[in-house]
Amino acid sequence: MTSQQLTEKYNTQLANKSIVEKLKFLIKNHKGKVVFTTSFGYEDQVITDYIFENNLDIKVITLDTGRLFPETYKVYLSTLEKYKKPIKAYFPPTDKVEELLNKKGPFSFYESLENRKECCFIRKVIPLKRALKNNEIWITGLRASQSNNRSDMQHFEWDGGNGIIKFNPLKDWSSEQTKEFVKENNVPYNILHDKGFVSIGCQPCTRAIESGEDFRAGRWWWEQGSGKECGLHEVK
Repeated sequence: MTSQQLTEKYNTQLANKSIVEKLKFLIKNHKGKVVFTTSFGYEDQVITDYIFENNLDIKVITLDTGRLFPETYKVYLSTLEKYKKPIKAYFPPTDKVEELLNKKGPFSFYESLENRKECCFIRKVIPLKRALKNNEIWITGLRASQSNNRSDMQHFEWDGGNGIIKFNPLKDWSSEQTKEFVKENNVPYNILHDKGFVSIGCQPCTRAIESGEDFRAGRWWWEQGSGKECGLHEVK
């Protein structure tokens, strides 16, 4: 059975299972090779709570780009304190960051889409590939309603670029449902969410959104028609 066929099988076989049941199935069938990446936003905090409260054998990691908000580090610390479980940080390669800044300066990403994608690749994609290496299941906090690019996503998808099965447990969740879970379960969350920040990434590239704006409008707000993606999740 190919990886693509296995992905399709999981979408059918696990369709009526709960999130915890799906996670336990993946742990059993991909022992020691299940990883979850968190950026400490609402969605990721929901999944972190599911993993830690149920003592699931899933590696939880985060990508520290070196340009995160102070508030993001605060929720990182609050999460460690609440659950007493490890969250491993992966950093971009120092030599490439130094080369980028020495050659183009600290804000080259404002100058062109090519420059922005270069920065995202160095600070996010390279460490992600290192984090996913030797794993078989990648759990994400993606929701279908977050952007048009994600509207047709499935619970299980084959990520050919990273050679891994991606599991999106919150695919069908609404923003309201996500917030309610965080509130009801006293899950630590980023206080920037209370200030209009719905999708939180690097500090220089993220702003709060105005009423009526698209969910992704606050990311790389100076760009038009770029797809508002950083390269972590390939757009099909």
